[in-house]
Amino acid sequence: MIVHMNNLPRPVATNPDNDFTLTIEEALERYAGAGLPRTPRSIQRYCAKGHLDCRVIETSFGEKYLVAPASVDKHIAYIQEVTRATSRGVSRPAGTDTLAKIESESAAPADAMSGDSSRPVAASSDTRYITLLEGEVAYLRKQVDVKDEQIKDLTERARETNHLIAGLQRMLSPLLGGELPPKS
Repeated sequence: MIVHMNNLPRPVATNPDNDFTLTIEEALERYAGAGLPRTPRSIQRYCAKGHLDCRVIETSFGEKYLVAPASVDKHIAYIQEVTRATSRGVSRPAGTDTLAKIESESAAPADAMSGDSSRPVAASSDTRYITLLEGEVAYLRKQVDVKDEQIKDLTERARETNHLIAGLQRMLSPLLGGELPPKS
């Protein structure tokens, strides 16, 4: 059986402006209700990237986003699905060089660990970067000092050159038949 394009059912026409009923704040409430709290800027980024269907309308106070409720629900379901698929229940260590330290800390009693302590990887890498940056700053300061000396020397040479040229002009003026330039 051959089906012609004219015989295919057409999609139901809807008024697209009626589909966009949620404000950013209402979308935030939906994410929070699903246990996925977000910031208003996150919702705007989702709209800009096409993760959420939305319309931007102009108001007297600027732009306002209106979001389709179905797209919010679909995005929440997607995030939950991806989270379930990628969660392992146990977080991975930050790097292999700190594996021994992490294992030794996990053997320590629970009351000895505080929730306020920073990660060992971050602390050691911060110190390393700070040391590196301090070395770069010291090197650049030395370079600036050298350049300042060079500029000072060049300025002095330029002044001396100007005096020599003025002296030559005074000496050559009588020979060339011109007026003597004033002595500076």
